[in-house]
Formats: sequence, structure tokens, C-alpha cells
Amino acid sequence: MKEQRVEAVERALSIIECFSANERELTLTEISQLTGLYMSTILRLCGSLERYGYIVRLSTGQFRIGPSLWRLGSLYSQGFEQAEVIRPRLREVVEATKETATFYVREGCDRVCLFRETSPQSLRFDLDEGVRLTMERGASAHVLRAYSKDARPEDEVIRQAGFAISEGERTPNVTAVAVPVLSSGGALRGALGVSGPSFRFDAPAKELALSSLRNAAALLNSHE
Repeated sequence: MKEQRVEAVERALSIIECFSANERELTLTEISQLTGLYMSTILRLCGSLERYGYIVRLSTGQFRIGPSLWRLGSLYSQGFEQAEVIRPRLREVVEATKETATFYVREGCDRVCLFRETSPQSLRFDLDEGVRLTMERGASAHVLRAYSKDARPEDEVIRQAGFAISEGERTPNVTAVAVPVLSSGGALRGALGVSGPSFRFDAPAKELALSSLRNAAALLNSHE
């Protein structure tokens, strides 16, 4: 079936996607540079987004995320009561590896970081909870695809091994290790991952990360 798309909606969503923990407030020019949209188009779209509370325009002329997204985010997170179970496991992984631990789920053609516990080290890999990333690169992406219906023949290697490792695939000089989290019936629930600077991921560090992730996944696999 042909993919259904509405370009105006996608343009509006591309504006919302510009904001992050590091970019909480953006000027019209900055949004234009990030989206590639004309300023006149951005103003029209932001008018509609502001009307529904997704964007707020400040007295300085800058834009920031509006309260409607917080409300929707709260509703979304309430659908994942496993947060109370997953976060402790992530903290245990961070304590063991001293690297950032994440839990991803697949949503269509993307993966979403639902939960993240940050490394205590000053030089670390970090990202925002809720960030949407491609399914084409990264250890967690490989795991999620390998255990999905659209798995490729080459993904059998990951299923046999029970884990994936990526080195510099999505972010240069960052290594990641990931394992699947499965239900008692074998259905994919998500992917647990550890990420950090590649220079710290020698062979023993990779083994420690894999062992910690497997222990955490085993606990999560038995908890539904």
C-alpha cells in the first residue's frame, strides 16, 4: 500500500523536532537553518502550533516547546509502567560499566529512546529521552530489527549471538553494545544498550557491558 503523507504536517513536525535539551529556545533564523524551510512558512506553521499549545513564542521573538507536548509526553510515559522496573536495571548497568545505558523501543521505521541513565564520567555519550533515531545504524537499531518481522537474512547472526555491537556507526568514536528484551513468549519488548567513547571500549569493557546487559535483560525478561 502506498505510504500516506501530508507535507504540511511533516513540515510542522520538523519544527518541533528542532528542539532538544541543548536547544530549548530557538530563533526564527535558527529554525529555518535546521529545517530548510522559508521563514514565512515557519511563521505560518508556528501560528497553528502556537494555537494548539505545541509552540510558545517568547517576548524576545524566540520559540520554545509548549505545554501540549508535555501533556502528550506524560500520557505516553504513563503507558509504560515498566519504567519503575527498567530504570533500576539501567542504573545497575551504569554502575557496573560506568557508561550510559539506554532502553529503546521500535516505532515504525524509527527507534525511540524511552529511558536513559547517564554515565557518571565527564567524557561520555549522552542523548535525550524521547529522541527518535534511525533504524539503519547503531547496536540497538540492529537488535530491534533482528527481532522484528522485517528482519533481514544477515540479522540471523545477531539473533544467534543474542547481541549487537556498533563502532562509530551513528556517532564517530562512539561504541555501543545492545541486547534484546523479550517477553516470556519471545516477543520483542525493546533493546537495552550501553554506549560510550570507543577508546574506553576495549575487549574486557565490551565483555563487561555485554554481561551487565544480559543480566539486566534476564531480569526484565522475567518481569511482565
